[in-house]
Amino acid sequence: MNRRLANNYELTTRRALRHCEERSDLRHCEVRSNLIVYILLFSLSAAVLCAQDNDFAGNPLEFKPELHGTVRGKYEYQPEIEAGRFQVRNARFSLSGHVHPLVGYKLEIDLSDEGTIRMLDAFTTIQATKSLNFTIGQMRVPFTIDAHRSPHQQHFANRSFIAKQVGNVRDVGAIISFKTDPLFPVQLEVGAFNGSGLTQQKVWHRTMSYSGKAQLMFTKGMNLTISAQSIEPENVRMNLLDIGLYYQFLNFHVEGEYLYKRYKDRVFEDVQAFNSFVNYDVKLKKHFEKISFLIRYDWMTNNNDGYADPETNRLNITDYYRQRITTGITLSIDKPFISDIRINYENYFYKKSGVPKESEQDKFVIELMTRF
Repeated sequence: MNRRLANNYELTTRRALRHCEERSDLRHCEVRSNLIVYILLFSLSAAVLCAQDNDFAGNPLEFKPELHGTVRGKYEYQPEIEAGRFQVRNARFSLSGHVHPLVGYKLEIDLSDEGTIRMLDAFTTIQATKSLNFTIGQMRVPFTIDAHRSPHQQHFANRSFIAKQVGNVRDVGAIISFKTDPLFPVQLEVGAFNGSGLTQQKVWHRTMSYSGKAQLMFTKGMNLTISAQSIEPENVRMNLLDIGLYYQFLNFHVEGEYLYKRYKDRVFEDVQAFNSFVNYDVKLKKHFEKISFLIRYDWMTNNNDGYADPETNRLNITDYYRQRITTGITLSIDKPFISDIRINYENYFYKKSGVPKESEQDKFVIELMTRF
C-alpha cells in the first residue's frame, strides 16, 4: 500500500458522504455510513503504512503495523422449536503496532457483531519500564479467564455463561500492568473505568468502576487467575470476585472457573457462576493439524445486569438459573486458531420457574472460524 492508495480511499469516502447527503432515503444513508466505516478502517491502515515509510525508514520492521482479522460464520438449529438460522457472528479487524519503541497502539472494530458494527478496542500503551506499562483508551476490562479470550481463541462455538452474561465487560479507562521475572512469572493489572460502557463516554461520573487481575504461572502450562471488580453501570454498585485455574499437560487442557457477584444493600440476590471444561487434542497428519474432543459444564444462578426496570425501579431477573452441558468436536486446519471447524451440541437445564431466552435452549451449532 502507498500514499496514492490512501488518497484513493479518502476520495471514495468523500464521494460516498456527498451522495448520502443528496439522498433523502435515510436507510440508504445508513448503509452508506456502514461502508464508510469499513473504508476508513483501511484508510487508516494505509496512512500508518505511509507514515512508516517516511518517518521510520531507518528501521521499518520495528514499526510495521500488524493487521489481523477474524471471521466466524455459523449455523444453529434448535430441535425444540424446529427452527434454524445462519449467522455471521464476528467479522473483526484489528490494527496494532508501535510508533516508538516505548509507545504502542491497537484499534479493533467488528463489522458484524451479530449484525451490528462496533468499535471494540482503541487504546495506546506506554512502556514505562521493561516490567511496567500504562494503557489508556477503550478496551476489555481485566477480569476472568474465559471472558478475556478473543473469538479465535475460544474452545467452543458459544461462550460460557461467565464470559457472556457476567464477566464480559468492555469500557473506557486506564490500566497499569506489571510483570515479574520470567523465572516465576506473575502479571498484575489494575484499572479504573467510566462504568457506563462504550457509548456513554461524554457522561461525567462521580464514581468510577474498578478492576484488578493477577495471573500466577507456577509451572509451565499452569495458570491461576484471581480477579476482582467493582462496577456501577446505573445506580447500583456490584462487587465481583473470580478465581480460575487451567492446566495444560500432554494433549489435555483442563480448566475451571468460579465467579461470585454481590449487589450493594442486597437489592438483588447474590449471583454465582461456574465454568469447567476438558479439551483433548489428537494430532493428524493429513488435511487437518488436529482434532479436539471437548466437554463443558457450566451453570449460573438468577442474574441481573445492573439495570433497573424503568417502570418499577426494581432489579428484575435478566438471566434465569440454568445449567448446561456442551459436547463438541473441533477440526483445526494448519495450526491452532488459524481456521477451525467447530461442531457443538448444547443441552440446557432450567428450573420449573425459569424462563429460557429464545437463544438459550438446546441446539446444534456448526461454526467455521478463520483467523488471519
